[in-house]
Amino acid sequence: MDSPAIICVAITGSLPTKADNPAVPLTVEEQIASTRAAFEAGATIAHCHVRDGAGKPSSDPARFAALKAGIEAACPGMIVQLSTGGRSGAGRARGGMLGLAPDMASLSVGSNNFPTRVYENPPDLVDWLAAEMRTHGVTPEIEAFDLSHIFRAHAMWQDGALAARPYVQVVMGVRNAMPADRRVFEFYVETVHRLFGDDAPWCAAGIGRHQAELNDWAAELGGHLRTGLEDNVRLDRTTLAPSNAALVERAAEAVRRHGRRVAGVDEARAILGLRPA
Repeated sequence: MDSPAIICVAITGSLPTKADNPAVPLTVEEQIASTRAAFEAGATIAHCHVRDGAGKPSSDPARFAALKAGIEAACPGMIVQLSTGGRSGAGRARGGMLGLAPDMASLSVGSNNFPTRVYENPPDLVDWLAAEMRTHGVTPEIEAFDLSHIFRAHAMWQDGALAARPYVQVVMGVRNAMPADRRVFEFYVETVHRLFGDDAPWCAAGIGRHQAELNDWAAELGGHLRTGLEDNVRLDRTTLAPSNAALVERAAEAVRRHGRRVAGVDEARAILGLRPA
């Protein structure tokens, strides 16, 4: 199987700190440099969060604008995906950066438990975020923490709330949410294909020690891969990842191990139905 596999690098997130791993990039300048190295290692999507001056999660559109512009200059053609996740803001503040018209943005279409809190995605907020994405021509990536999220995304697509067929990312390994289970994973992938078509692209993300495992499963079953310091700060139990690029290189090894190749920028954009670089 020589099909191309897209690698998404989640560079920062809202939780990891320098105390967890000194390689976690916090400032915009650090994030741009880390993304450039990951891009050179094979990542074609940058999943982006921003932090404030104290390193805390932020939804400040000005910081997102600086990061977006910096990545576009440093990584020509790379797909910029901005996060509308709930750790960095509340309510419609979570979508304040959508007016920047990034290539993509994350969209969680339902609520679920996280390790110490409920990740709240009420229907009215989900509908508003989806409408903002339609208005600004932003392609959503559905972050499926639960089977119901895949069905909800399908209903939104059928109703016209999503302008195009969704790109679904299966997320496993979050404590109190969906565990990393191979049989369940295969059922989720089967459900994506049943609802959205056999040719529907999909992605998988594993949290913490499950990152390499999910990279391998996705590469094997024809999906796309997410990696990066947002989800996992280690190469193994005793070794911190030296960079986002190192995690991208490990994901690329999984792709090649299953007889596939890492997608380039033009291929990734074509697979996801995005405008050319």
